[in-house]
Amino acid sequence: MDQPVLSRPSGPETHAATGAAETAVAREAARRRAFAIIAHPDAGKTTLTEKLLLRGGAIQLAGQVRAKGDRRRTRSDWMKIEQDRGISVATSVMTFERDGVVFNLLDTPGHEDFSEDTYRTLTAVDAAVMVIDAAKGIEAQTRKLFEVCRLRDIPIITFINKMDRESKDIFELLDEIEKTLALDVAPVAWPVGAGRSFVGTYDLLDPALHLMAEGSGPVRLSGLGDPKLDTLVKPDLARELRDGGELAGAYPDFDPARFLEGTMTPVYFGSALRDFGIGHLLEGLARFAPPPRDRAADSRTVTASEPELTGFVFKIQANMDPNHRDRVAFLRICSGRLQKGMRLRQTRTGKQVPVNAPLFFFAQDRQVAEEAWPGDVVGIANHGILRIGDTLTEKEALNFSGVPSFAPEILRRVMIEDAMVGKKLRTALEQLAEEGVVQLFRPLDGTPPVVGVVGALQLDVLAERLKAEYGVPSRYENTPWSLMRWVASEDAAALERFRRAIPHDVAEDHDGALVAFFSSDWRRNRAAEDFPELRFLEVREQHSLMTKAG
Repeated sequence: MDQPVLSRPSGPETHAATGAAETAVAREAARRRAFAIIAHPDAGKTTLTEKLLLRGGAIQLAGQVRAKGDRRRTRSDWMKIEQDRGISVATSVMTFERDGVVFNLLDTPGHEDFSEDTYRTLTAVDAAVMVIDAAKGIEAQTRKLFEVCRLRDIPIITFINKMDRESKDIFELLDEIEKTLALDVAPVAWPVGAGRSFVGTYDLLDPALHLMAEGSGPVRLSGLGDPKLDTLVKPDLARELRDGGELAGAYPDFDPARFLEGTMTPVYFGSALRDFGIGHLLEGLARFAPPPRDRAADSRTVTASEPELTGFVFKIQANMDPNHRDRVAFLRICSGRLQKGMRLRQTRTGKQVPVNAPLFFFAQDRQVAEEAWPGDVVGIANHGILRIGDTLTEKEALNFSGVPSFAPEILRRVMIEDAMVGKKLRTALEQLAEEGVVQLFRPLDGTPPVVGVVGALQLDVLAERLKAEYGVPSRYENTPWSLMRWVASEDAAALERFRRAIPHDVAEDHDGALVAFFSSDWRRNRAAEDFPELRFLEVREQHSLMTKAG
């Protein structure tokens, strides 16, 4: 049972201290930007991540994703399977500072098989950078991730990448964004040339020419009519830029208020591989992306400037350091100041959680954080106490909502050849389920556990991690089911009747919630007809079952 909210003592000194704390929190929050990068696979997201870190001074040498020979590893992809395949399969958190602004960059998996990790990560950011391949335009995974951003009113900055390669017509790309995503576009830059003739961009907001030539800084201009333009680029490119810049006026002017509402996106152009357009994008993030925003909780709305700490866990990661078998919970701070040595209240259980050595991350590298503020993401050592979706506070019993789990599309049993490692397998599956690597279901008839994943590549990751981190070689066995749903009802008797009706097709998930397995959508529909008191849900949020049936 939740404890009552503790009342605060009043008095002049208390009010002064509270006011000073609120001022400090508000000041630090104002210079934070927490953002994610979303993209379809191969749009250049990981390369862009590295170049942002390079521009932010966080690294001295950017690794190349697919360099030849003794290739350098990308710093954000730290798992062996990521390095071997050149893909991102887990969310990485990287913190860096530039020109007084602290950026918390959450690099998400681009592959659709890991979309659930991406969805959860998007609950922890205040803005997103949408990377689009200039040759391909809007692709399927981009559309899916955008819809998640739209559901959460996350402002989106668009970066059209690979402008130095053959690309679609610029107006075609912009119109595609508008029509496909129903999102107004406002170009804040305009490309000078394209493909082999691409030499830079023109800043439409603060007239300046950004050239791709090494060591070239922005050249201030009075406008597109400035004769200086003709001395900086070839005549045909200057003419093309003037024509394009004039036509760009047909698009609406950039409106920061509409951007923050999620109905308009500013558009930047560049080439991540050639490290061009990155500085301009970072300036846009600092200038336009919002600082930590208000967060809805079950009992009230939390503002970032409040002096008392609140935050929620959106990710659990094990074995980031294979030498220490660690388990780290990623906490997004929503309000207040986190200090090393604090004890925080876990709302779900009412227990006190010590935060003796909170961590800042740079992919797999880390350092102890003496303090952290709203918008920051810190790691907390976790030994199975914290779970995805948990809320931590200084005192108040409140819950942040919106960390979802989705019904898996693939269900498998994990089989082992050596029965002696059965206990190790159970422990490994429990821990990996806590991380969100897979969903784990325990059939109520006592048969072996079932794992659920969104895509087949997750099964490869599971097998790799079981073998590498836990010493458990495994294989998979098909199940007779093609889908699962969470079962919800206020009618306990109806739930019990349902359990008895299909004893071999029901299970509990990792949190003890009831789930049902079905061999076809027809059988799911039949169950809904036979048990109208029950709801069969595709999406479940921590601490509450959503009302979306499917």
